[in-house]
Amino acid sequence: MLERLGGVATRSALIAATDRATFERAVAAGEAVLVARGRYALASADEAGVATHRLSGTVSHFSAALRHGWQVKLPPELPHVTIAKNRVLRPGQSAGVSLHWINLGVDDVEGVTTSQERTLIDCLRAGRFDEGLCVADSALRDGMTRARLTAIARDARGPGSVQMRRLAALADGRAANAFESTLRAIALGVPGLQVVPQVSIRAGSRFLGRPDLLDERLGIVLEAAVAERTERCSRCRGAA
Repeated sequence: MLERLGGVATRSALIAATDRATFERAVAAGEAVLVARGRYALASADEAGVATHRLSGTVSHFSAALRHGWQVKLPPELPHVTIAKNRVLRPGQSAGVSLHWINLGVDDVEGVTTSQERTLIDCLRAGRFDEGLCVADSALRDGMTRARLTAIARDARGPGSVQMRRLAALADGRAANAFESTLRAIALGVPGLQVVPQVSIRAGSRFLGRPDLLDERLGIVLEAAVAERTERCSRCRGAA
């Protein structure tokens, strides 16, 4: 469930999606760990901290996003750790780690994790478009201002800076979760389709619903579904 929810979720969201006993067992077993602002992430968030101490580096990129309480498209298979460009590692020392060689400034680091600003730069620059949109949407949903996000992207230079500015312009904090953001990233690549997240649909005074995405001009609604449910429905209906 944490994977479906973008790798991080509140206690109440996890209990609502499973049940209290399941949640408490997962925490006791170390499968879900407390991260920023009362949110829980997969154990891989702790693995990033362990790897960081081992390498004397900094938790970064999508691992840092999780520690900031932001949702990602998929929790990283390996913890992301950044070390200085001139570091020389012993053979095998970087095993089991997604390593990045970047010289971080003093303002780029908060404790053992890259700052929110630096984390956004890394995720929006280095990730794929849909991965970056998930993080940017989540950051806005979590309280980051659009002005700050825009400024971060505007000041970026070098490889990936064009994608950063596009992501900053398209990010929308109304997106409910990471898989909804992923669906919107796909929709943005469809010519003529202009979708907006979480728009209330009414017929006069009657509330009809609030779909994940709506193209009001074309009268099209899109709903995001987890892969398991989609596969079952496809098999039942004989879909390709």
